Amino acid sequence: MSIFEKAFGPSMDIQNFINGAFVAPVNKLKFDNINPATASVICTVPDSDEMDVEMAIDAATAAFPSWQKTSNEERFRILHAISTGIMDNLDKFAMAESLDTGKPVSLAKTVDIPRSAQNFEFFATAIMHFASESHEMQDVAINYTLRKPLGVVACISPWNLPLYLFSWKIAPALAAGNCVVAKPSEVTPLTAYLLGEICQKAGLPNGVLNILHGFGHKVGAAIIAHPKIKAISFTGGTSTGKTIASIAAPQFKKLSLELGGKNPNIIFADAEWDKAMETTLLSSFRNQGQICLCGSRILIESSIYEKFKEEFVAKVANLKVGNPMDGTTNVGAVVSKNHYHKILDCIELAKSEGGKILIGGHPLKMDGDCEQGYFIAPTVIEGLPQNCKTNTEEIFGPVVTLQPFENEAEAISIANGTNYGLSATVWTSDLKKAHRMANNLEAGIVWINTWMLRDLRTPFGGVKQSGVGREGGWEAMRFFTDAKNVVIKY
Repeated sequence: MSIFEKAFGPSMDIQNFINGAFVAPVNKLKFDNINPATASVICTVPDSDEMDVEMAIDAATAAFPSWQKTSNEERFRILHAISTGIMDNLDKFAMAESLDTGKPVSLAKTVDIPRSAQNFEFFATAIMHFASESHEMQDVAINYTLRKPLGVVACISPWNLPLYLFSWKIAPALAAGNCVVAKPSEVTPLTAYLLGEICQKAGLPNGVLNILHGFGHKVGAAIIAHPKIKAISFTGGTSTGKTIASIAAPQFKKLSLELGGKNPNIIFADAEWDKAMETTLLSSFRNQGQICLCGSRILIESSIYEKFKEEFVAKVANLKVGNPMDGTTNVGAVVSKNHYHKILDCIELAKSEGGKILIGGHPLKMDGDCEQGYFIAPTVIEGLPQNCKTNTEEIFGPVVTLQPFENEAEAISIANGTNYGLSATVWTSDLKKAHRMANNLEAGIVWINTWMLRDLRTPFGGVKQSGVGREGGWEAMRFFTDAKNVVIKY
């Protein structure tokens, strides 16, 4: 009996979640869902198209008048119940996430799934405190702002943090009173399917959340282009973001696009050594480097470059790459066969650009169930020019480059020398230097002496080709509402 069968039974027929019920796609077409750690078929997934999109949007449109009038207290109750339902099924969700993505189940259990539940809990609370503004024109009039839900909105999420980012979009949209048509990545559908079950049990009214499975060029494109979709929240690749913008902008839809990154991790000589070293190991290879916030370019002050390189490579050598079901595994499989080959092609490109492989740079063959899985050795490369493709284009895998710098000015120049600007990390004990670096870095978020420390109240997003708009906190609530100013003359 396979791991999947032990967790979910002998078969699992993933279906779309439309109008509160699980239904097969209208065209009856399906495709295989592959476990990247074993290269075996987990289950089948609906190959939905515009007919399913029409059904989902009809259901959401019908549900909207009632949902927008639902009290904040009732929305809080339902979203909180969804959060509780996810945590009550923590092991099941974590197993599904690991099977879908190839990430260590321990990571899914301690990070991905708890954060997904937290997203629902956070925005359940947020709607209870979301306030409008008033502006008095002294002795003349008073203005006050009403915030109204948009209607039917689209939430489209990627494969690297499937439920984590799915819930990050859906929760504020629902809290604000919208109805949602959501599409998870076709590569990682399991936890989105399980979320539908939780929503049923939590009492979410039919049609308020609809989850469609399938490919971007079919179901995703139909969702984006549909005239009844009022806003699109998308996380994924920059090229896809450009396509979405070109379709949505002429229809004047609201857009929130969280796109790619080529994030610098800047380490000064006065950094707290052990903390910088251990955290850099995490920020380089967590989730197989498949996090948009991973520090894929490590910039090291020249005076400590050789020392840092030697110790860092030694620590990379001690990372355990293996079966995601093993609790001691640090690095699992990359998400798919296509992505596996893309990463290996990027490593070959780095070699042709003059890069020296310090460690890794090759596929790994596992034993047992994982013999056919998509595993790549954690890879560290040095000696590349600043403006080469490897240092400027996103790889999204367990691959980092090392670059020395002489001073702050050079560090800033290297760090800002890409078309991306999602995040940056700075390691220094000099407070004034930290503020200067944060001020001059072109990034939506700058971490000083830490990484991935997130306060959900704060705005999140990127600059340049890393995105448009901001998510999180009041930014998300404002995105999913329209502002109406009311003027009352005294």
